[in-house]
Amino acid sequence: MTKSNLGNFFEDFTPGQQIAHATPRTLSEADSALNIALTGARHALFSGDSFAQDCGLAGAPIDPLLVFHTVFGKTVPDISLNAVANLGYAEGRFVAPVYPGDTLSAVSEVIGLKANSNGKTGVVTVRTTGFNQDDEPVLSYVRWVMVNKRDAAALTTDAPPITPKNVVSANELMLPPGLDFSNYNWTLAGSPHAFEDYELGERIDHVDGMTVEEAEHQIATRLYQNTAKVHFDVLAQKESRFGKRLIYGGVTISLARALSFNGLANAQLMLGINGGRHVNPLFAGDTLYAWSEVLAKEDLGEVGALRLRLVALKNQNAAGFPLKNQAGEYEANVVLDFDYWAAIPKR
Repeated sequence: MTKSNLGNFFEDFTPGQQIAHATPRTLSEADSALNIALTGARHALFSGDSFAQDCGLAGAPIDPLLVFHTVFGKTVPDISLNAVANLGYAEGRFVAPVYPGDTLSAVSEVIGLKANSNGKTGVVTVRTTGFNQDDEPVLSYVRWVMVNKRDAAALTTDAPPITPKNVVSANELMLPPGLDFSNYNWTLAGSPHAFEDYELGERIDHVDGMTVEEAEHQIATRLYQNTAKVHFDVLAQKESRFGKRLIYGGVTISLARALSFNGLANAQLMLGINGGRHVNPLFAGDTLYAWSEVLAKEDLGEVGALRLRLVALKNQNAAGFPLKNQAGEYEANVVLDFDYWAAIPKR
């Protein structure tokens, strides 16, 4: 009997199954620095303790996307080690800030199973919750992933997934305790544009491009402890559809979010993930561009919240805001369609 973990295949999952994931991870200032080095993230709230303190916090918190990627990474050996692709996200809620020194762990519940007609794969839907060292939830989200079957002849029973909400409602958005933008330094933040300056339907070309390097992608994926074979094993991927490794979707999200600084520098704090899809693959050597659309605005009292659609493109700039063709299909250069809420100061 092998002692190695071969990961779960589609037929190993059952409806309602609770999975406590291994390897708690303590995040440090070094993790934040390395994440900046790998993604180019530069929102001031996560870059400078003094800036965060002027905003009422004890110091610079961990970037919510780094929290998301870390919790996601915990789930990979149990949920998606044998995945073909991660298909989407929804109902993401950041419910408590994470600071250097906090330790994250994760638990997932299987909330949906559907075998594919090819008999070789199926879609697994899970709800994952990330906890800190005090067993307090810091993050929850739903994701669905296509997973290989071990045995194409294995009998499985579909369990229709709980349909996730299309949008996290404004009353579910939670601000870190103490957050106060009354002393906000617009110059140090890098932009003069406040909540009031953004219009519904406005589109922003983030202008800059960033080429994805093989080494950086590999380091980032290891930083998140994501062990999915599609990102690491060149020999295994030679027989895959694309014949090479895929860039991990979390890297794509973080790079696109970093690019969005140019135009949305004050959309500091990600509060929720309404939905996200990786619609085309990204590979090492591709150059990423991004644009955003303002989908909604909510007044949260002391601060505002923007609902933003973040679209990432490979090897094509964002001029013209490419998204879908006349048939309603995503353009081939679109790699990410990501919908999230961000807190932004009011004037």
